[in-house]
Amino acid sequence: MKRLLSCAFNFDTVCVELKFSDGSMIAMDTIAVENEVADNMYQRSELDYLIYNDPIACSDLIRNGNPNACLKAVTEYKPLD
Repeated sequence: MKRLLSCAFNFDTVCVELKFSDGSMIAMDTIAVENEVADNMYQRSELDYLIYNDPIACSDLIRNGNPNACLKAVTEYKPLD
């Protein structure tokens, strides 16, 4: 993989697609990612926001980081009493 040329969410395949300068491509299945990473509706909504509004940050989170730790730090979960 060389340099990242484009990153976009594809509504038809429900994947974040990354295209690189050497012709390679990665497609991340967002439904599978949500099922593995998000534990509650708050984390799912945070992940959905990233997928639709900032697919590059979402792909970096999945490829390079620890998505569970990031979502738990960003998302405030307060159950109703």
